[in-house]
Amino acid sequence: MSGGLWRLPALALAWRNLRRNRLRSVLAALGIAIGVFVIVVLGIFGTVLQLSASQELGGIGNQVIVSPAEERQAEALTPRQIQSVERAAVGRGTAVPVYAENALASAGSQQSPAQIYGIDNPAALFEGRDRSLPAQHRGGAFVGPSVASALDLQIGSTVEVGGQQYRVVGFLEPSQDITPIQPNNAIVLAEREFTGGYDQAVVVADSPEDATAVADDIDRRLNVRTDRVDIFELSELLDTIAEFFTLLNRFLIALGSVSLLVAGVSILNLMLMSTAERRGEIGLMRAVGIHRESVLRLLLAEATLLGAIGGFFGAVLSGLAALALWAVTPIGLDVVVVPRNGGYLVGGFVFGIAVALISGAYPAWKAAGERPVEALRG
Repeated sequence: MSGGLWRLPALALAWRNLRRNRLRSVLAALGIAIGVFVIVVLGIFGTVLQLSASQELGGIGNQVIVSPAEERQAEALTPRQIQSVERAAVGRGTAVPVYAENALASAGSQQSPAQIYGIDNPAALFEGRDRSLPAQHRGGAFVGPSVASALDLQIGSTVEVGGQQYRVVGFLEPSQDITPIQPNNAIVLAEREFTGGYDQAVVVADSPEDATAVADDIDRRLNVRTDRVDIFELSELLDTIAEFFTLLNRFLIALGSVSLLVAGVSILNLMLMSTAERRGEIGLMRAVGIHRESVLRLLLAEATLLGAIGGFFGAVLSGLAALALWAVTPIGLDVVVVPRNGGYLVGGFVFGIAVALISGAYPAWKAAGERPVEALRG
């Protein structure tokens, strides 16, 4: 390494001086490496948590839920309100009116609580386990995996809901997503099995931006003078979660910065001790005509090398820790290898150098500013 550094005299001399006190230099660089490692790893882990949570929420950010306003004590949405919701969704997504009720489903001697839905277009909200769901629900029951398992149902089995029997025509794909209408405990029937008004309307927008636009449009159409419907835009939940993880990231990085501050103190101590031990050498350099700026540059080069070495190894260890997290946990590589985490690696390396420079600035300035005669006296 030193051969290449001779093209830069200050770095070459700095490297030689650090090698003269190897143990002390290694300990100082190790302190920087640990500080960088802690900061970068905490930042990466915070990003991984945030992106993993966003993935778990699935398409929840694209949904808008419209229901009768609680303060008006209405039990259902009116046909006019449903039409307004459908018009607001045109060109931005799909509006799905929904009947919903809780009931006890049974098959033979077995019973299971279930959420019963009446939906004209089940394919808009659910996925089929074995085949695609129809765009027009004409009859029978699509059953969620939890209910099917509890009642031991097969295609063609009969399930009883509210005194009525329905033939099982398909099963719903289980979902781990956090959505307002869960398929796991659901039984989806045709709309004609229900009477009265719809309990709610779900708008599946094409994007979170479209969801916001739809929610605003519905509010303008239906809640002009008074609140007739409650509008729940689920992207607001994502925004709240994102804000939480942003604060968590900042807290973790601030916590990790304490380690780097301790490393900075160790660099400061090393530079003070090094310059104290080398007063005679520095005085001799000044006496033979080496300028104060050159001495200052030499000492700052030593601090820079310590910071660069510590920052490099800290960043490398952080990257390896992130890959180990991917290898031993069920998280995907797509939430680990992201530009933000690359920014943490680069930022940690630069931060390590900056801390070393700041810590070494005072000892370097003090040593370079000492009069040669006083330095030679020791």
